[in-house]
Amino acid sequence: MDSKTIGMTTRGTGNKSELTVITKTKALCSYVMTVTDKSPKRFRFTLVSRMQNTALDALENLFLANEVFATGANKEKIEERITYQRKALINFKLLGYISQLAMEQNCILQKQYAQITKQIHDCRNLTGAWIKSDRNRFRS
Repeated sequence: MDSKTIGMTTRGTGNKSELTVITKTKALCSYVMTVTDKSPKRFRFTLVSRMQNTALDALENLFLANEVFATGANKEKIEERITYQRKALINFKLLGYISQLAMEQNCILQKQYAQITKQIHDCRNLTGAWIKSDRNRFRS
């Protein structure tokens, strides 16, 4: 399998590669930070902090999943990895709801909500594909 097949992208000048889902989630986090920075102060400790923390939690769970060295022989590690991946999916779903609520409360603009939703959709699809890929790989 080549790097495109498993969702890897090369970043920087070195040989380091990063999962596409992690790269996209980093972009999502960055966008959430930028958008919420301009939100009304009355939302700073409610919707803003929840959006920011939930986006960062999703990224953290993806990093944790990627750090679990799983092989077909080690079922515990496989389950641990899938648990982190699923937690990231839950974080994305929660971020979508909090973003919707933030838009409804005029904390973020409708176009910002639309952009966050699009990015969440991409991240969820990539995470789902990663889970499916892991299941197929560990089944063999």
